[in-house]
Amino acid sequence: MGVLGATSFVGECLFPSMLENRWHVLAFSRSFAAQTDPRVVWCNPSGASRITACADKKIEHWICVAPIGVIPEYFDLMASLGVRRVVALSSTSRFTKKKSSDLSEQAAARRLVEGESQLQQWAEANDIDWIILRPTMIYGLGRDKNLAEVARFIRRFGLFPLFGKANGLRQPIHVQDLAMACIASLQTPGIANRAYNLSGGEILPYRDMISRVFAAVGRPPRMLPVPLLAFRLAVAMLRFLPRYRNWTAAMAERMNRDLVFDHSEAAKDLAFKPRAFILSPEDVSI
Repeated sequence: MGVLGATSFVGECLFPSMLENRWHVLAFSRSFAAQTDPRVVWCNPSGASRITACADKKIEHWICVAPIGVIPEYFDLMASLGVRRVVALSSTSRFTKKKSSDLSEQAAARRLVEGESQLQQWAEANDIDWIILRPTMIYGLGRDKNLAEVARFIRRFGLFPLFGKANGLRQPIHVQDLAMACIASLQTPGIANRAYNLSGGEILPYRDMISRVFAAVGRPPRMLPVPLLAFRLAVAMLRFLPRYRNWTAAMAERMNRDLVFDHSEAAKDLAFKPRAFILSPEDVSI
């Protein structure tokens, strides 16, 4: 099996299941992980080794957990290795950020839409099965860019700013549940050429979600109501710090919008059963 983005947040969660299934894995990443199992062959996507290391292999099944916009760069390689099925990770952000007030978020949403479209067109033109998975907010293992960053902010400043009532509904999905959905998408017979929205097993208001992060880091909840203008100024200053360079004022605006998605189709087709939103110490570790 081939994995694009193997050392990504989601990619590393795939390895236990892949090796448990005794699969041989061709792992593409710009940085090699501390995975020494002889069934894993590492390739740098920008180096010639990606061809020479695989020249004598046939790899029919692929998972792309790299940004879906990069997958066209691998079409020729996957075709040369006999690809028959591709599972690729997109995001529900293609819907929720489409009309964002932040132009960079709008551009990110367009890249997701374009990446999905390119994969579908290429796969169908070459009689290749495709599955696209669109998760909601991903969290877990202290490596995500969502709630782990909130936890770091709380530890550093002892509070968290909220805009308005912050009662927009959320449905966070744990990274391990997402990894299992990737594996199920490869293994489930009779399912092909479909896109699935994947959401967590619990729906809760944004404010309650942040309260649980406070509890997970052992701090009393201190949520500071902030006017949108002040939030914009604060974000503008925070973005000078590398850790917060991707924060936007649009994040505050979405605190009062419902961002939930039905995953009943994935439950029916992939036996997807996500966990409730329970943060372990590992999920908010630094």
